Amino acid sequence: MMAASMLRRDKKTTAALLKTELNRTDNSSGVRLLQELLDNVLNPEKPAADTEALEWCKCLLAGGEGFEEFCKTVRSYDNATLCGLVWTANFVAYRCRTCGISPCMSLCAECFNNGDHTGHDFNMFRSQAGGACDCGDSNVMRESGFCRRHRLKTGENVPTVPKDLLLMSEMVLPRFIVSIIQYLRDGYVEPDSSAERDLQKVLQQLDPHISFLEELTKMGGAMRTVLTKILTNQQTFKELSMGQEDSVYAKKNYEKYLSALKSSGLVPAEEKGAGAATAAVAAGGGGSEAGAAGGAASLSLLGATAAVNSVESSKEEDQDGGQGVGQRKRVKLSSSTKDPSIMDTLKHKCFLEELLFWTIKYEFPQKMVTFLLNMLPDQDYKITFTKTFVQHYAFIMKTLMKSQESDTMSNRIVHISVQLFSNEELARHVTEECQLLDIMVTVLLYMMETCLIRSELQDEENSHHVVVNCGEALLKNNTYWPLVSDFINILSHQSVAKRFLEDHSLLMYWMSFVSFFQGMNLNKRELNEHVEFESQTYYAAFAAELEACAQPMWGLLTHCKVKETQEYTKTVVRYCLEALQLWFDNIGFVDEPAPNQVTFHLPLHRYYAMFLSKAVKCQGLDLDSLLPDQEMLMKIMVHPLQIQVSLSEIHSNMWVRNGLQIKGQAMTYVQSHFCNSMIDPDIYLLQVCASRLDPDYFISSVFERFKVVDLLTMASQHQNTVLDSEQERPMLEGALTFLVILSSLRIHLGMADDEILRAEMVSQLCMNDRTHSSLLDLIPENPNPKSGIVAGSCSFEDMLSAVADFKAPVFEPGGSMQQGMYTPKAKVWEKEFDPIMVILRTVYRRDVQSAMDRYAAFLKNSSAFSGNPWPPYKERTPLHPCYRGLVRLLHCKTLHIVIFTLLYKIWMDHPNMSEHVLCMVLYLIELGLDNQVQEEDEEPCIEEHCHDSWFPGTSLLSNLHHVINFVRVRVPERESPPEVRRETPPSTSAESSPPSQTRRRLSGNWRENLREAQLFSLVAERRRKFQEMINRSSREANMAAAAAATRPKSSAARWLPPGTSQHLAAAAAAAANAPQLVTEILEVRESMLSLLVKLHQKLSARGAAALSAAGLEGADPGAVAHGDGLTAIQRILSKAAARSRLSRRCIQDICGRLCPPVPPKNNSPGDKKSMDKEERRQRARERQQKLLAEFASRQKSFMETAMDVETPEVEAGMDLEASEEDSAEVLYDCVICGQSGPSTDDRPTGLVVLLQASSVLGHRCRSDEPKRLPTTDEEHIYPEDTCGAASDVRLSLMQRHFKESSCLQSVSIGWDGGVYVQTCGHTLHIDCHKSYMESLRNDQVLQGFSVDKGEFTCPLCRQFANSVLPCRPGAGSEVGAWHTPSNKPTHVLVKEVEDLQDQLGIFPVSDTVRQTHSYSPDLRPLTPIP
Repeated sequence: MMAASMLRRDKKTTAALLKTELNRTDNSSGVRLLQELLDNVLNPEKPAADTEALEWCKCLLAGGEGFEEFCKTVRSYDNATLCGLVWTANFVAYRCRTCGISPCMSLCAECFNNGDHTGHDFNMFRSQAGGACDCGDSNVMRESGFCRRHRLKTGENVPTVPKDLLLMSEMVLPRFIVSIIQYLRDGYVEPDSSAERDLQKVLQQLDPHISFLEELTKMGGAMRTVLTKILTNQQTFKELSMGQEDSVYAKKNYEKYLSALKSSGLVPAEEKGAGAATAAVAAGGGGSEAGAAGGAASLSLLGATAAVNSVESSKEEDQDGGQGVGQRKRVKLSSSTKDPSIMDTLKHKCFLEELLFWTIKYEFPQKMVTFLLNMLPDQDYKITFTKTFVQHYAFIMKTLMKSQESDTMSNRIVHISVQLFSNEELARHVTEECQLLDIMVTVLLYMMETCLIRSELQDEENSHHVVVNCGEALLKNNTYWPLVSDFINILSHQSVAKRFLEDHSLLMYWMSFVSFFQGMNLNKRELNEHVEFESQTYYAAFAAELEACAQPMWGLLTHCKVKETQEYTKTVVRYCLEALQLWFDNIGFVDEPAPNQVTFHLPLHRYYAMFLSKAVKCQGLDLDSLLPDQEMLMKIMVHPLQIQVSLSEIHSNMWVRNGLQIKGQAMTYVQSHFCNSMIDPDIYLLQVCASRLDPDYFISSVFERFKVVDLLTMASQHQNTVLDSEQERPMLEGALTFLVILSSLRIHLGMADDEILRAEMVSQLCMNDRTHSSLLDLIPENPNPKSGIVAGSCSFEDMLSAVADFKAPVFEPGGSMQQGMYTPKAKVWEKEFDPIMVILRTVYRRDVQSAMDRYAAFLKNSSAFSGNPWPPYKERTPLHPCYRGLVRLLHCKTLHIVIFTLLYKIWMDHPNMSEHVLCMVLYLIELGLDNQVQEEDEEPCIEEHCHDSWFPGTSLLSNLHHVINFVRVRVPERESPPEVRRETPPSTSAESSPPSQTRRRLSGNWRENLREAQLFSLVAERRRKFQEMINRSSREANMAAAAAATRPKSSAARWLPPGTSQHLAAAAAAAANAPQLVTEILEVRESMLSLLVKLHQKLSARGAAALSAAGLEGADPGAVAHGDGLTAIQRILSKAAARSRLSRRCIQDICGRLCPPVPPKNNSPGDKKSMDKEERRQRARERQQKLLAEFASRQKSFMETAMDVETPEVEAGMDLEASEEDSAEVLYDCVICGQSGPSTDDRPTGLVVLLQASSVLGHRCRSDEPKRLPTTDEEHIYPEDTCGAASDVRLSLMQRHFKESSCLQSVSIGWDGGVYVQTCGHTLHIDCHKSYMESLRNDQVLQGFSVDKGEFTCPLCRQFANSVLPCRPGAGSEVGAWHTPSNKPTHVLVKEVEDLQDQLGIFPVSDTVRQTHSYSPDLRPLTPIP
């Protein structure tokens, strides 16, 4: 009754009365009256949209005063020292890396502007998921970055809150929160209910209530303290959570609440028993053990999932639609977790826990999230809420996986978690008390087990390895992102990361998680038909590896930089090796990869590689102590090497039937955001393997994997059963380029962080000029956000100013402004341009050509080199002592055999030998000369495994001058040369030392390795296989050649020379009929030095006179870094001569044999050479002038240029001049291939020209009197004295006296359809031009000209052109019987012409005129000249 009477009174009066009653000493009556009133006002059975309850609450809180005044009064007692402003998505905020301790620190605009951030590294960003201002929180940011308000404001200056001010709030708000919870309970329905209620409708009705709570939080610290006490009071929750005893509605809602709690466990109750039994069987019935042993058991369980659960999952397979055995394999984790409570049903003890529970159930409504975050400035609340959040963490992720709006829910989860886990002290606290790390790893495993399938890598039928299915929504939608983001965030804290690294069980679980991504998204090469559907799941796979595997790895590596953390690194490395071994066992891998398969995802390899790199670089650990045995290293190198091979296969169009998505994977693999976590660790791991494995085994493995072993024969033709002919050259180029990268890259082998940043910046700037933002995006960023923008002590801006010049923005003709760009400094082009780094970092192959074009333009502008330059050789930084074994790759016999073979094939013009092949071969030779190995550092030669004796030793410097006399080649049986004896030598030897001199005794260590697991059986087999497939020299070959000495000897050039019709016919016949191969003895008698000298002679086209031992000795190899192939060969020969007296003598002998010295007659050779050159230039100028005169005479009228057939003396004079010109052959330089030579019928040369329709000659005036522009309508310029008018008059006159057909033939195309010809003076081969145009058509870059219409830019000077004028083969002038004009009278000439017309009929039209008529109509509208 009292409550009903109070409801009829004025709200303010009632509130004042109740406040007075409650302030009395005995306030029991006041409490009873208030409870009765609240029972009526906050009755949950009333509609939630009723605003009357809110009005009553506001009046009751204010105690009879106005609510606005009450809010103002409460704010005056705000003792909070934190800003805590909460914002949602798309809010503009600031982040200062200089002031931030946590990488997630952010500031609102007001606090940022009121703080001092002058000269700091900050940025303004638009929030994606929402956030909160951290100003005033010393755990997240440094106090120097606080704004003036939060730097000076402390709780000591705030007066104490009066007792009666918040008395009503403490009494009313618990009931108000209970009413909200009742409404949330009522909105919940069972998952199997057919009549589901709209959750958004429930939330919409509660919107005013939640907004009221949010408004209360903005009153300041005093009100937040009251709310914290209410939300965390366990006794109050126990009393009010069940509702009134006599309320049926409250009991019903409570039952709904209990029902909802049952499904809150990570694993359903019915699965726990089966999971425990399975785990007990797998673990041997011993239960879970602490430490490393328990972790090992869990790893075994996880690794053998496919085998253990094959029976239990049969029903699931049937339900999944018959996906096949092992397509769905559940991983049972419940029994092996350290804390079973992670899997258990939730239990709530306070309002805050249930509020968060319903927030999760309703998928994080924005209003509720904002209210919960607004309370964070209260430290007591923050600690309790963080523990509550961790308690519900598994439930959060379980709800996220089922959500239809996972993107929105993910953002709101991170909105909360980033505020909690960015505080290191708080993160450490919940890690210790609430087992946060265990919960996160367990939940991650649980999430991924829902999308596991059996791996088809290697042995598809017997594989026990399971991987994630990239087609699942979990990966495609990045549903795992919130959990991974939180995990990365807490690993950025040193104390948490160390706890993770110390927990061996957790590490084992984590390796199990990483193994789920090992080998995912497997690609199988399509060999017959094009794939029908191109899956786009590859980007989900790359994103998953980067975010779920690589970024946590970088977070852990951040805390393994000092010697005190050596044990952490050793532990991770040990578990990586165990996980790798388990993976090899599960996929059934022995020694050879399955053909036509590739996966770009090897996170276990990359974890192992990066921790190895950090251990050597930062912690001073010995590399050998962290490496496995040789057999394991051979296995580890296989799959990273297969990825490098696949890159070349993809670029060679071998995977073209798999569609564009396979190219997308290859490009993503090397892209700037992924390369630090993918290709760089792979290359480093291969470098480590190469430094420790037998170099001959490694080199032979590389060429075998690249499928080019059949190409490495000295025969002019061969049979390749794997590659097509057009695929051999790019694959060979890829193999050589890979070896160059492997031998020269120093990112993880000794370069400092600043040097890495500089190299990355230079490589990007050399490809193209960049804006600041694009360059910052292209520089590979360490994915760990703790490290800032880039690694190293040197800042990005300082490095950029050191290597680049800024070009200010300029206005374009259209009025738009071009952005300011950074371009490399001149010293960068001179000393730091590294084409190998450019190749490594290019996503598109055209970027390499762009860098080379810019490099050539710089050399031309600086007058350093005017020709077509080759990629410059760049000396490398010294190797770290642990990696000195990598140099052995350059000093092994197998590589020297390959180099010798390729040099020989290039010299002999064998097919599939390109300029790039020669460039890479020379690069490898120069790397070997610059990185010598000591004799005592060489590995012992194993007698029974050394089947090669091409060279006596392994030193490149010694093998350069070693002469190979004869080699055995495999050729088709019916095409063997008759001069060469057919042999099958059992062993190999050519000018080699006796076997006794090359054999060395094995040390005890090597003998032990031979006994263990047959370590070198693979080495021997790989060597034997390699050398059986490639050409080999032999002592028996020498003996066979000596026995056949009485017969005429044939050189390799005479035997089936490449390029001839016989060779091509033989190749076609061999491909068609596949004849049997037989062994032949081929006479060579060359060394690598002699081949280099002959290649120099061939490239120079001037003979070997330019090469002399004296000239090579006086040259400084380091000073000649820029040039073409001639420069590279000269530099190599100079280095060889400077470092070996024997090499110097060999070069002298070779030069003397190829070009013996000739005593000078009158002039010195240099003077004679210069005179010949000047004479050729003079003759060329004369011929050019005569040609122009002849072209002009053809365009004159018929009356002025009538041919006089009765003047034989003139014809004889012209023939004499032509014969003189024929005697001097014109040489042209092709600007594409760089070769110099005459224009021939087989390979004509053309002049780059621009043809334009022009009528400019018709406006030429006879008189020199200047014309006046007309100023009135009556005035005009009379065209009577122009050439056009004269030509029209002449045509009219001729039409009056001659036939129409004769007149039209005599004037050609007329003055108004003339052709204007421009040229840059550069020449090129017609076939090179055709290939160049094809490359332009295939280039996807937006061009400013139409390639389909024949337009292009000169490859050298980039001048616009649209045609190529062929140069006449032979001499440089036309040959023809052109006659001088006759002096006969006009009527006589007219009579003669009429007679000729009667005799010959219509004059034949020349090809030149016909072609000109065909293209002149198209040129006129295309490129007119006014």
